Amino acid sequence: MSTQTNQQFRLASRPVGMPTAENWQLTEEALAPLEDGQVRVKVLYLSLDPAMRGWMNEGKSYIRPVAIGEVMRAGAVGVVTESRSPRFKAGDHVSGPFGVQRFWTGQADDQGGLAKIDPGLAPLPAWLNVLGMPGMTAYFGLLDIGQPKAGETVLVSAAAGAVGATVGQIAKHLGCRVVGIAGGADKCRFVVEELGFDACIDYKEGPIGPGLKQHCPDGVDVYFDNVGGEILDAVLTRINLKARIVICGAISQYNNTTPVRGPANYLSLLVNRARMEGMVVFDFSPRYPEGVACLAQWLREGSVKHREHVVDGLENFPAALLMLFEGKNFGKLVLKIADA
Repeated sequence: MSTQTNQQFRLASRPVGMPTAENWQLTEEALAPLEDGQVRVKVLYLSLDPAMRGWMNEGKSYIRPVAIGEVMRAGAVGVVTESRSPRFKAGDHVSGPFGVQRFWTGQADDQGGLAKIDPGLAPLPAWLNVLGMPGMTAYFGLLDIGQPKAGETVLVSAAAGAVGATVGQIAKHLGCRVVGIAGGADKCRFVVEELGFDACIDYKEGPIGPGLKQHCPDGVDVYFDNVGGEILDAVLTRINLKARIVICGAISQYNNTTPVRGPANYLSLLVNRARMEGMVVFDFSPRYPEGVACLAQWLREGSVKHREHVVDGLENFPAALLMLFEGKNFGKLVLKIADA
């Protein structure tokens, strides 16, 4: 019997509004010996994503909710420490849905989502950002659903965040005019000066209508929405004929204790014969290698940049998760669990 122990955060209760410490239980258990076909992964970095708040709710969604008492779902990267599978060996760096815990043990089959990654291509946290789920969300959401064309205006909310930052850079790479929406002068400056957006609207300064009029004088052809709520409503008043709106997320609504607010200006879709379509990145999983290869090439060329906000320590998970909804992270929020 292994003498090592594992620590994990389990969902103790379903939150109402913003999650609290009482919604979590930190547990510890011994690591059992591996069975045939299994691998054990030491988790190094966890991805903290707005979608995690939705996974905590009971009810039908694109993915089943995390059960009470279950280890909290999370994407992560780590290193294989033991293997009884011919597909992986000790020392391999891997990504997968390892959850909020120090070690993951599971079958190394096609259904588990376990994939080898190359830490020589990019730092490990970047595999949870531009080369991970946020990058895949940006790549397929913009290209397959947004379908931007050179010369069009692409507007991106949460532009300094993991998905938004990559969306904007891809759109610039394609020859679009790119305008971001972000919270605070520092984030707006980063979006323009570091990521190369043409402009950025600071929603913390007040209603975004004047900024949309100034920076999108010819209207909006593609809107990549990560926030929903009032910002989506304002953008709907500025869309062009045959505009495409990609509904990726609605972080402004995730902690509501009242029903989610729908778009009041939805008739603009009718008037402009526009399309609003939701996207879930898991639908594109068979094509992830395509997205990784393309984004990795752009990384090598320097045309795509990434930024991670790393918080240290598994014990800090509950507080770190809240940073997403308080606007306190700057870049992709990552929790460091252990040294490589």
